[in-house]
Amino acid sequence: MSAAPLTYTVEAYNTAKAHENKIHDDAVARGLGFAGGLVPGVEIYGYMTHLPVARWGRAWLERGMAECRFTRPIYEGDIVAVRATETAERLELVVESRGIACAGGWAALTPTPTTPPAIAGFRRVPERAFRPAADDISLAPDTWLGIEPVQVTPELAAEYIAGVRETATMYADAGLVHPVTVLRLCNLALTRNVVLGPWIHVGSTVQNLAAARFGDALGIRARVSANYQRKGHRFVELDALVLANDVTPIARISHVAIYRPRQLEAR
Repeated sequence: MSAAPLTYTVEAYNTAKAHENKIHDDAVARGLGFAGGLVPGVEIYGYMTHLPVARWGRAWLERGMAECRFTRPIYEGDIVAVRATETAERLELVVESRGIACAGGWAALTPTPTTPPAIAGFRRVPERAFRPAADDISLAPDTWLGIEPVQVTPELAAEYIAGVRETATMYADAGLVHPVTVLRLCNLALTRNVVLGPWIHVGSTVQNLAAARFGDALGIRARVSANYQRKGHRFVELDALVLANDVTPIARISHVAIYRPRQLEAR
């Protein structure tokens, strides 16, 4: 793996301390049994993307794939080490903090561009004017979710890059949107359409289809693919297509979240 470092180290930063999702608030998270507010999963994914971008450059933003799974919490101030082992097919990724593995996954580069899914197969719906509580009705399978597009100004792009503590200069130099911004849209598909209590992003699988650029208006068309209970938690899964300017597919994402943790189910 001569083209990329084996380890990328970053100090974790909780970008969501004031967010509506109180799983990122120290007091609320401690009440649920955590040591403090959780660093968002999208930020951890952002840390993970540093190594595949170092390995493959812009090509990974255009036709790369990744899977991330979050298994233990990471807290602000933790020193996070992303370690990569290259195989013939992909990079195997492990995220360590406080001496333990907290997340894992992989990244790969397809040899040729992936044919995007037909946009018509992803229904365009507006944000809900009234957000119902998140449950098995408001997030029933085959429910479609949409958002008002997010215009990625240079200032917003810089804010996200700073939040994820990214050290690569490619994004600012080439005017390219960081992958953390793309994955964050899946969270917006939930938070802008239903009212959630403390909730947890537990994993995603991403197929990049094109690199988004500064100035693009990024939207998402997301279908609830599953809603179920497991080990006391209520889970929701999304099958989502991210679009730039409503015409260019940027990524297809399978997104998994615990929308009601078992600590709340028991109350």
